Amino acid sequence: MTALHHPARPGSSSHPRRVPFTVVDEVTRHCLHPRVPETVHIEVHLPARPDPARLRTAFNEALRRHPRILMREAPGPWYRRRYEWELTPHPDTEVVTFPPPTTHALTQARARALSLAPPLALSPPVRLEVIDRVLLLTVNHTALDGPACLRVLATAAEIYGGRDNSPTTTAPTRTPAHPTAPHPTKNRTPAPRTGFAPVARVARGNPTSAAPNGMLTADLPVPSRPRDAPYTVNDQLMVATARMIAAWNREHGSPPRPMRITMPVDDRSRGLDMPIGNGTRLVEVPYAPEELPPSPDIPDLLRRTADRTRALKSLPRPQLGHAAALLTAPVLPVALRAAFTRTLRRTAAPWTSTTLLSNIGRVPYPLDFGEGTGRATAVWFSAPARMPRGLTVTTASTAGRLHLALRWSGVLLGARDGERLRDLFAEYLDATSGGGK
Repeated sequence: MTALHHPARPGSSSHPRRVPFTVVDEVTRHCLHPRVPETVHIEVHLPARPDPARLRTAFNEALRRHPRILMREAPGPWYRRRYEWELTPHPDTEVVTFPPPTTHALTQARARALSLAPPLALSPPVRLEVIDRVLLLTVNHTALDGPACLRVLATAAEIYGGRDNSPTTTAPTRTPAHPTAPHPTKNRTPAPRTGFAPVARVARGNPTSAAPNGMLTADLPVPSRPRDAPYTVNDQLMVATARMIAAWNREHGSPPRPMRITMPVDDRSRGLDMPIGNGTRLVEVPYAPEELPPSPDIPDLLRRTADRTRALKSLPRPQLGHAAALLTAPVLPVALRAAFTRTLRRTAAPWTSTTLLSNIGRVPYPLDFGEGTGRATAVWFSAPARMPRGLTVTTASTAGRLHLALRWSGVLLGARDGERLRDLFAEYLDATSGGGK
């Protein structure tokens, strides 16, 4: 078992306990850029404003109950062979703050979430800003991911309101294409082979801001699907994302190229025993240019996508693939591995996936803060959008609504570009409802 699954509890000895970086932690740490921070933004909307003192107490207690989040990067010499997290018995700084509730307070907090990462040198590498009825959590993605921090928020909600916030949803299930017999291999459409061809990039729009990242959020209906559909809502989101980028690139005169969409897969439990850290593994869903014409056969595209995502999820695979596992093996000093990783990342840029679609699915916790504050009415996430991808699509559903966040690199797109992409996504997602018939 790794330290991610069984972390040492801080405060158990006179010296801080240490755990090594995971593969995701290390690769992200190697590729940090001072002007483009790696942050995850989580935004929870509540019916009423929480009490400041009670919320601060509840969140700090939640940190104590999930001790793996109380960590900072341990110092070390350049020749060390591993980065390590140093677990601490308590936060190094005040995590929960309450900015003045001005007209632009939420806009400004969102901008901070996209441009200012909590420092790795202070425990924990997260901050929670409370703006009226909105909880805005900013996470340093080198250390933690969105689902792990959502687990901590659910614990804080339970402590604050005294109500059960245990997981209420499970992973979506698929109805087999042929329930009474295995799906014949010969009837499946194999995933397209892209070989060494450069991958499609999101065409450049009209950037209008010097900010590292821009973001747009939207509230959409969850697409419907037949009860016996062999695909999930995640597959519908995947089809909408692929069609959105294909249409955007056609509008901007980009030549058709193979497309690959990175999809995080999270196999962790959602209970109190959930491992805290960067726990997802990444897979890539491929599309050939001819699969994404202006008017594709939607039912067929959904079936193809479902076959591919089902196969990818079932394959055992290291978090970032076998190459990354080899790259982070503690053979050479981390300083040398960092230089090699950055060079490799630049060299491999033409073959980096087109975009990332991170679908949280139905938020698994009620996020119920009890009488007087209530349960969450909306939850948005956004993932980092560094180049060469330059665009990420993140979705979650709460109270029967789909909450979409488009986040983009400030050197690639502008606010109006984000609006156009949102409109394309909404149109193509709606086209998948009912199987796209």
